Amino acid sequence: MKTSRPVYVSVSKRIPFVKSFGVYQGHPASELATHALSALVEEAKLKGETVGDVATGFMMKSGIDWNFGRDLVQSTALSRETPAYDLARACGSGLEASLQIALKISAGMMDSGIAVGVETNSDLVASFSREMSQKLLEMNSAKTTGDKIKAALRFSPGDFKPHFPGVVEKRTGLSMGEHCEKMVKEWQIDRKSQDELSLASHQSAARAYESGFYKDLVIPFAGQERDSFIRADTTLEKLAKLPPAFDKSAAGTLTAGNSSPLSDGAATVLLGTKEYLEGKGLPVRAEFVDAEISGLDYVAGGGLLMAPAKAVAKLLQRNNLSFADIGLFEIHEAFAGQVLCTLKAWESEKYCQEVLGLSKALGSVPREKMNQYGGSVALGHPFGATGARIVGTLAKALEGKPAGTYGLISICTAGGMGVAALLRR
Repeated sequence: MKTSRPVYVSVSKRIPFVKSFGVYQGHPASELATHALSALVEEAKLKGETVGDVATGFMMKSGIDWNFGRDLVQSTALSRETPAYDLARACGSGLEASLQIALKISAGMMDSGIAVGVETNSDLVASFSREMSQKLLEMNSAKTTGDKIKAALRFSPGDFKPHFPGVVEKRTGLSMGEHCEKMVKEWQIDRKSQDELSLASHQSAARAYESGFYKDLVIPFAGQERDSFIRADTTLEKLAKLPPAFDKSAAGTLTAGNSSPLSDGAATVLLGTKEYLEGKGLPVRAEFVDAEISGLDYVAGGGLLMAPAKAVAKLLQRNNLSFADIGLFEIHEAFAGQVLCTLKAWESEKYCQEVLGLSKALGSVPREKMNQYGGSVALGHPFGATGARIVGTLAKALEGKPAGTYGLISICTAGGMGVAALLRR
């Protein structure tokens, strides 16, 4: 491997993010990802071309998709000599895919690569219990008809109950929303603050579409031309009327209005060296500078979704930067409450010293620099696709900023992990 060299983000394409079990019902994940990747291939004039690698972030993948990334590439106009693979880091999968491609380019292993992120809850494959699976295997391996009948007689009605994957923390049995409810109580984040952040997310997303910002990023699919969740006409009063979604008592503050919705979608990003991109006449939008993945003891660290606080702290420290050096912040809104807990942690000298090991608080994130083009509450959150969506959005946003401007990405994931990245104009 060669000495580290700069890596840049270029073309990005995604399909609209939509409500699960809606307009994308019947369209498998492969179709969503193929449509988005094909659009990137066409835009970047890569028909018949070989890129170094394609990394595909896909969280809720079933066994039938065992070679998803490679099958995806062969469904597009890319050369069949283009390799590909799958990966999963929960909600950080799309950003992890971008990071791995960037690392390979930086190391001199290749000059170009594509990160893909995809997710659909509308195409989940049902499974059965392990006991049922073992009984099916026994029946399948039985040699005689009599043995097959004997194996079949071992089934009970309960064996036929299907199981669908869910985003539940194995060690606690709680969903991400239930964990976030615990967090907002511990960090004393009120309902109004969560609704205010959600309102800002919708308003920013609506303005971005009205200004044409997403025109070259979002391509139509299945009759859908824009993300389906944006509510330009919502108000604090409307948000305040929504019932709690996880803690249904009077103490619950997380609602469908201040939480990211179950979503389907796919996003893609092309990365490469400056020489490669300029040689093909492609935009050189932003440098992919650095990234950090952190795990956190969420019992001692303030909650399951607090790990981005640590990832961002380590990333900034390694690059000798502070919040004052960041021109744009893209903070994934799994829940408005999660964002507010993280912001409060960065402002807390006690937390930064005792949990993050810093000498002082990181400080406040200027709200006017955060999620200027909408966040996940308004745009949607297909688990594997969000990271790639944010990389493409931030790179385009930085294109209009002065040279040297930094953009910061922060994403929380299941299991108490955080994924952060730095881009630079």
